[in-house]
Amino acid sequence: MRHAKRINHLGRTSSHREAMLSNMASSLIKHKRISTTTAKAKALRLYVEPLITRSKNDTTHSRRMVFSYLQDKFAVTELFREIATKVATRPGGYTRILKTGFRQGDNAEMCIIELVDYNETYTATDEKKKVAKTRRSRSKSGAKATTSKAEETTVAETTEPIAEATEPVADAAPEEEAKAE
Repeated sequence: MRHAKRINHLGRTSSHREAMLSNMASSLIKHKRISTTTAKAKALRLYVEPLITRSKNDTTHSRRMVFSYLQDKFAVTELFREIATKVATRPGGYTRILKTGFRQGDNAEMCIIELVDYNETYTATDEKKKVAKTRRSRSKSGAKATTSKAEETTVAETTEPIAEATEPVADAAPEEEAKAE
């Protein structure tokens, strides 16, 4: 029985699992998106998200700690230069897992794990949602606006005659001058 054993061993020894997660984390940081099985992706998320959080504080100690996990200086440089600046305001949840179906050979559940801030498809739709406005008008106090038809027509009547009054006066002036002569 596996009571209180919260880590997924992934059918590997401890050293093999650590090496695999280190390589997958380096690949994820370099390429921003990788395809793998769902079980490995969930284990990778637990492995890489603390590293991304640590990269927000760019100190020598943080770089050495991240390097001890990744063992790849190019991945560490990429993480601290580009990724840390993009996720600086994000409080967590740096990765996204998208299920893609089942693998042909062994029917393993496959997925794509990606860094959230680097997927342009989802960030473009989020911006559209923020810009979109409702079709209903809102009052300034936050309560529902209760304008009646009479109030709307009064506002419309007050603005329209002003525009109409200026136009006939301008046209009438030359006609009156012609009649006066």
